[in-house]
Amino acid sequence: MMHYFHRQVQLWGEDVQRLLQQKRIAIIGSGGLGSSLGFALGATGIGEIHIVDFDEVSVHNIHRQIAFKVGDEGKNKAVINAAVIEERCPYTRAYAHQCDFDAFAESGIEVDLIVDATDNLPVRGRINAYAKATGTPWIYGSVEAFHGQVCFFDTASFEDVFKITLKEPAGIAAPIVMHIASLQANLALRYLAGQSVRKDFLYYLFFNDEGELVTQKFGLPT
Repeated sequence: MMHYFHRQVQLWGEDVQRLLQQKRIAIIGSGGLGSSLGFALGATGIGEIHIVDFDEVSVHNIHRQIAFKVGDEGKNKAVINAAVIEERCPYTRAYAHQCDFDAFAESGIEVDLIVDATDNLPVRGRINAYAKATGTPWIYGSVEAFHGQVCFFDTASFEDVFKITLKEPAGIAAPIVMHIASLQANLALRYLAGQSVRKDFLYYLFFNDEGELVTQKFGLPT
Protein backbone atom coordinates (compact mmCIF):
# COMPACT_ATOMS: atom_id res chain seq x y z
CA MET A 1 0.00 0.00 0.00
CA MET A 2 2.71 2.50 0.91
CA HIS A 3 4.30 2.15 -2.54
CA TYR A 4 0.99 3.17 -4.13
CA PHE A 5 0.82 6.28 -1.91
CA HIS A 6 4.55 6.99 -1.98
CA ARG A 7 4.33 10.71 -2.77
CA GLN A 8 1.68 11.29 -0.09
CA VAL A 9 3.70 9.33 2.45
CA GLN A 10 6.56 11.74 1.75
CA LEU A 11 4.24 14.52 2.94
CA TRP A 12 3.01 13.06 6.20
CA GLY A 13 4.46 9.62 6.87
CA GLU A 14 3.05 6.10 7.04
CA ASP A 15 1.08 6.60 10.27
CA VAL A 16 -1.06 9.36 8.75
CA GLN A 17 -1.56 7.32 5.59
CA ARG A 18 -2.84 4.43 7.71
CA LEU A 19 -5.10 6.88 9.56
CA LEU A 20 -6.76 7.83 6.28
CA GLN A 21 -7.78 4.19 5.86
CA GLN A 22 -9.98 4.62 8.94
CA LYS A 23 -11.79 7.68 7.60
CA ARG A 24 -15.21 7.79 5.97
CA ILE A 25 -16.64 10.65 3.94
CA ALA A 26 -19.81 11.36 1.98
CA ILE A 27 -19.86 13.26 -1.31
CA ILE A 28 -23.36 14.61 -1.90
CA GLY A 29 -23.84 14.91 -5.63
CA SER A 30 -22.00 13.16 -8.45
CA GLY A 31 -22.11 15.67 -11.27
CA GLY A 32 -19.48 18.30 -12.05
CA LEU A 33 -18.07 18.84 -8.58
CA GLY A 34 -18.77 15.25 -7.52
CA SER A 35 -16.93 13.75 -10.49
CA SER A 36 -13.88 15.91 -9.90
CA LEU A 37 -13.98 15.21 -6.16
CA GLY A 38 -14.12 11.50 -6.90
CA PHE A 39 -10.91 11.76 -8.92
CA ALA A 40 -9.19 14.05 -6.42
CA LEU A 41 -10.10 12.12 -3.25
CA GLY A 42 -10.76 8.64 -4.55
CA ALA A 43 -7.10 7.72 -4.90
CA THR A 44 -5.85 9.24 -1.63
CA GLY A 45 -6.46 6.19 0.55
CA ILE A 46 -9.58 7.36 2.39
CA GLY A 47 -11.14 4.12 3.66
CA GLU A 48 -14.76 4.69 2.61
CA ILE A 49 -16.34 7.16 0.23
CA HIS A 50 -20.14 7.26 0.10
CA ILE A 51 -21.41 8.88 -3.08
CA VAL A 52 -25.00 10.12 -3.15
CA ASP A 53 -26.95 10.98 -6.30
CA PHE A 54 -30.31 9.94 -7.74
CA ASP A 55 -29.62 11.54 -11.13
CA GLU A 56 -28.67 9.90 -14.42
CA VAL A 57 -26.10 11.05 -16.97
CA SER A 58 -27.30 13.31 -19.79
CA VAL A 59 -25.26 14.12 -22.86
CA HIS A 60 -24.94 17.80 -21.87
CA ASN A 61 -23.28 16.76 -18.58
CA ILE A 62 -20.28 15.08 -20.12
CA HIS A 63 -18.19 18.13 -21.09
CA ARG A 64 -17.70 19.15 -17.44
CA GLN A 65 -18.46 15.98 -15.44
CA ILE A 66 -15.19 14.16 -15.91
CA ALA A 67 -16.19 10.70 -14.71
CA PHE A 68 -18.57 10.26 -17.64
CA LYS A 69 -18.10 9.54 -21.32
CA VAL A 70 -20.33 9.33 -24.37
CA GLY A 71 -22.33 6.13 -23.98
CA ASP A 72 -23.01 6.65 -20.25
CA GLU A 73 -26.29 8.45 -20.90
CA GLY A 74 -29.08 7.08 -18.73
CA LYS A 75 -26.76 5.48 -16.16
CA ASN A 76 -26.79 6.55 -12.52
CA LYS A 77 -24.05 9.07 -11.74
CA ALA A 78 -23.19 7.73 -8.27
CA VAL A 79 -22.77 4.20 -9.60
CA ILE A 80 -20.35 5.33 -12.31
CA ASN A 81 -18.32 7.47 -9.90
CA ALA A 82 -18.04 4.64 -7.37
CA ALA A 83 -16.81 2.27 -10.07
CA VAL A 84 -14.22 4.78 -11.32
CA ILE A 85 -12.85 5.27 -7.80
CA GLU A 86 -12.46 1.55 -7.12
CA GLU A 87 -10.88 0.95 -10.53
CA ARG A 88 -8.21 3.56 -9.75
CA CYS A 89 -7.53 2.71 -6.12
CA PRO A 90 -7.75 -0.78 -4.57
CA TYR A 91 -7.46 0.69 -1.04
CA THR A 92 -10.68 2.73 -1.07
CA ARG A 93 -14.19 1.33 -0.88
CA ALA A 94 -16.70 3.46 -2.76
CA TYR A 95 -20.42 3.02 -2.10
CA ALA A 96 -23.04 4.38 -4.47
CA HIS A 97 -26.34 5.58 -2.99
CA GLN A 98 -28.95 6.05 -5.69
CA CYS A 99 -31.09 8.46 -3.69
CA ASP A 100 -31.38 12.08 -2.62
CA PHE A 101 -29.64 13.55 0.42
CA ASP A 102 -32.68 13.20 2.70
CA ALA A 103 -32.83 9.44 2.11
CA PHE A 104 -29.10 9.12 2.72
CA ALA A 105 -29.40 11.10 5.96
CA GLU A 106 -32.08 8.69 7.16
CA SER A 107 -29.81 5.70 6.50
CA GLY A 108 -27.86 6.33 9.70
CA ILE A 109 -24.45 6.01 8.03
CA GLU A 110 -21.89 7.93 10.09
CA VAL A 111 -19.05 9.77 8.34
CA ASP A 112 -16.17 11.96 9.42
CA LEU A 113 -16.83 14.64 6.81
CA ILE A 114 -19.48 15.63 4.27
CA VAL A 115 -18.46 17.25 1.00
CA ASP A 116 -21.15 19.20 -0.83
CA ALA A 117 -21.24 18.69 -4.59
CA THR A 118 -24.88 19.63 -5.12
CA ASP A 119 -26.28 22.36 -7.32
CA ASN A 120 -29.04 24.02 -5.29
CA LEU A 121 -29.29 26.04 -2.11
CA PRO A 122 -32.21 24.23 -0.40
CA VAL A 123 -30.32 20.91 -0.37
CA ARG A 124 -27.27 22.68 1.06
CA GLY A 125 -29.51 24.04 3.77
CA ARG A 126 -30.58 20.49 4.64
CA ILE A 127 -26.96 19.32 4.61
CA ASN A 128 -26.18 22.14 7.03
CA ALA A 129 -29.05 21.17 9.35
CA TYR A 130 -27.99 17.51 9.32
CA ALA A 131 -24.35 18.45 9.93
CA LYS A 132 -25.30 20.59 12.92
CA ALA A 133 -27.58 17.87 14.35
CA THR A 134 -24.89 15.18 14.06
CA GLY A 135 -21.81 17.29 14.81
CA THR A 136 -20.33 16.53 11.38
CA PRO A 137 -18.22 19.16 9.59
CA TRP A 138 -18.94 19.78 5.93
CA ILE A 139 -17.33 21.52 2.99
CA TYR A 140 -19.48 23.72 0.77
CA GLY A 141 -18.65 24.35 -2.87
CA SER A 142 -20.49 26.09 -5.69
CA VAL A 143 -19.68 27.11 -9.25
CA GLU A 144 -21.28 29.29 -11.89
CA ALA A 145 -19.93 30.82 -15.10
CA PHE A 146 -16.25 31.63 -14.29
CA HIS A 147 -16.52 31.94 -10.50
CA GLY A 148 -16.97 29.76 -7.45
CA GLN A 149 -17.10 29.58 -3.67
CA VAL A 150 -15.67 27.21 -1.06
CA CYS A 151 -16.09 27.05 2.72
CA PHE A 152 -15.31 24.52 5.45
CA PHE A 153 -18.33 24.82 7.75
CA ASP A 154 -17.72 23.93 11.38
CA THR A 155 -19.59 26.12 13.87
CA ALA A 156 -20.91 28.70 11.38
CA SER A 157 -24.32 28.06 9.83
CA PHE A 158 -24.95 28.05 6.09
CA GLU A 159 -28.41 29.58 6.54
CA ASP A 160 -26.92 32.59 8.34
CA VAL A 161 -24.83 33.34 5.28
CA PHE A 162 -27.04 32.38 2.33
CA LYS A 163 -30.71 32.96 1.75
CA ILE A 164 -32.13 29.54 0.87
CA THR A 165 -33.95 30.02 -2.45
CA LEU A 166 -34.26 28.35 -5.80
CA LYS A 167 -32.09 29.89 -8.52
CA GLU A 168 -31.80 29.20 -12.22
CA PRO A 169 -28.07 28.52 -12.87
CA ALA A 170 -26.07 30.41 -15.49
CA GLY A 171 -23.75 28.76 -18.00
CA ILE A 172 -20.57 27.15 -16.79
CA ALA A 173 -17.12 26.25 -18.07
CA ALA A 174 -15.48 22.96 -17.13
CA PRO A 175 -12.16 24.25 -15.71
CA ILE A 176 -13.76 26.29 -12.91
CA VAL A 177 -15.63 23.15 -11.80
CA MET A 178 -12.35 21.27 -11.43
CA HIS A 179 -10.74 24.29 -9.76
CA ILE A 180 -13.38 24.54 -7.03
CA ALA A 181 -13.50 20.77 -6.52
CA SER A 182 -9.72 20.79 -6.15
CA LEU A 183 -9.94 23.39 -3.38
CA GLN A 184 -12.63 21.37 -1.63
CA ALA A 185 -10.56 18.21 -1.93
CA ASN A 186 -7.47 19.90 -0.51
CA LEU A 187 -9.43 21.11 2.52
CA ALA A 188 -10.95 17.66 2.99
CA LEU A 189 -7.65 15.81 2.75
CA ARG A 190 -5.84 18.21 5.07
CA TYR A 191 -8.61 17.86 7.65
CA LEU A 192 -8.71 14.06 7.45
CA ALA A 193 -4.91 13.90 7.69
CA GLY A 194 -4.95 16.00 10.85
CA GLN A 195 -3.40 19.09 9.30
CA SER A 196 -4.54 22.65 9.94
CA VAL A 197 -7.59 23.93 8.06
CA ARG A 198 -9.13 27.41 8.15
CA LYS A 199 -12.75 26.81 9.16
CA ASP A 200 -15.84 29.00 8.80
CA PHE A 201 -14.01 31.09 6.21
CA LEU A 202 -15.56 31.68 2.78
CA TYR A 203 -13.34 31.80 -0.29
CA TYR A 204 -14.82 33.53 -3.34
CA LEU A 205 -12.87 33.14 -6.58
CA PHE A 206 -13.65 34.88 -9.86
CA PHE A 207 -12.12 36.19 -13.07
CA ASN A 208 -12.54 39.95 -13.44
CA ASP A 209 -13.13 41.81 -16.71
CA GLU A 210 -9.38 41.83 -17.42
CA GLY A 211 -9.15 38.06 -17.03
CA GLU A 212 -7.35 38.22 -13.69
CA LEU A 213 -8.13 35.51 -11.13
CA VAL A 214 -9.22 37.21 -7.91
CA THR A 215 -9.68 35.51 -4.54
CA GLN A 216 -11.68 37.20 -1.81
CA LYS A 217 -11.92 35.85 1.75
CA PHE A 218 -14.65 36.43 4.32
CA GLY A 219 -14.86 35.31 7.94
CA LEU A 220 -18.30 33.95 8.78
CA PRO A 221 -20.30 34.63 11.96
CA THR A 222 -20.13 31.72 14.43
